[in-house]
Amino acid sequence: MGIFNRSICFFLAVLSVYMVGCVWDNSSKSQEYLPLDDSEYPYAGLPRMVIETDGFHEPRDTETDLPARMQMYDKSTPDGEVIELTIKGHGNSSFKAMTKFSLKLELTQKKALLGMPQDKEWILISNFSDKTLLKNYAIFKLAQRLGASYTPRSTFVELYLNRQYKGIYLLSESIKVSKNRVNTPQNDSSFLFEKTTHYHLNGETIRTKKNTLFKIRYPKRPSNETISKLQTQLDKWEGFIYGKNFNSVQIDEWIDIDDYIRYFWLLEFSKNYDGRFGRSIFFTWQAGDIMRMGPVWDYDETFGCSKDGEPKLPAEGWHAKSFGWNSPLFRDHAIWKRATVYWKQNEHLFKAFIDSIDVYANIIKKATQNEFRRWDVLGNTEFWAYKESYKNYDEALDSLKSWTRRRIEWIDASLN
Repeated sequence: MGIFNRSICFFLAVLSVYMVGCVWDNSSKSQEYLPLDDSEYPYAGLPRMVIETDGFHEPRDTETDLPARMQMYDKSTPDGEVIELTIKGHGNSSFKAMTKFSLKLELTQKKALLGMPQDKEWILISNFSDKTLLKNYAIFKLAQRLGASYTPRSTFVELYLNRQYKGIYLLSESIKVSKNRVNTPQNDSSFLFEKTTHYHLNGETIRTKKNTLFKIRYPKRPSNETISKLQTQLDKWEGFIYGKNFNSVQIDEWIDIDDYIRYFWLLEFSKNYDGRFGRSIFFTWQAGDIMRMGPVWDYDETFGCSKDGEPKLPAEGWHAKSFGWNSPLFRDHAIWKRATVYWKQNEHLFKAFIDSIDVYANIIKKATQNEFRRWDVLGNTEFWAYKESYKNYDEALDSLKSWTRRRIEWIDASLN
């Protein structure tokens, strides 16, 4: 073989190694790309996110930031530069109890990822308790169609962490105050806060006189004076709705009741596990203004999903209506009538949710072959969130659609 032909063969051999990402050495920091070996889990139509932590350390908790590098891949080549960031575990049950757990990413510089507006903070949602992998994404889309002022943008990716395939994740905007996310004034009189429970009291929290717990998400480091503003507002609000002389005519002076009703129906429609005024329920308030509810978050444990050894939740029966603030508000005839009218006016969008399942499933269907090869869970009923065994992915989708169809039928019958 001539020198020229040997050179061509050598070049093609090197190129093939690069394309399948078989360069598994620790010198990747000096390379212009992060290696990707997709020989076992091949390209399946989704963007691939490749992350390597310094020293290949694995996330061990939700507090420790691990320095890392990230790069996106398309079908066969890197798509963009290597990005510096830190990663850590994210969530409560999703991190502590799940082998495939969620992650929080914080880039060193703001970047626009996969068509979403630039920011530093992002979440990789594992959706491990959802065998369809679609519930969060589908609810985000439904909330947008229902007119929510802000819903986290998201898109599906396949994650390779420290040269190991981790499966399909939902890359999502985190919930934070910023121009492109929760767009509320950034000062010490504006708040983003979350209903929480005594199990999740990290960070600045408020306990109202009615023993309702909230976590302050913004401002990040509020002064005692700032905390007192929100404490006073929430105590006054609860005094109003739980008071003997509650008058629903005044409700619009306190809260955007249309936002509240939209948010309620998303929780009730899906039987969100946290919908009984548990956690992951968000509000905003600015001093001198009314409170507003949203954005939506954390919908993987929904549509029949249960916890603590309970059986799968039936599609029938009210779920969130009698809990927390819902109880005094919806006991009022005028407010419940507004909620009933809202459902009937938007029922077509809730029904369209069923048809959307197949549309969204087609985005990830090919990649689910990789997912369920990595995580053999379709037939698993041992994990607390898994109440049904499925022979294949289509069965999981059919179960979700069937439950949702029965849920809509029950709500319709109950409102007539």
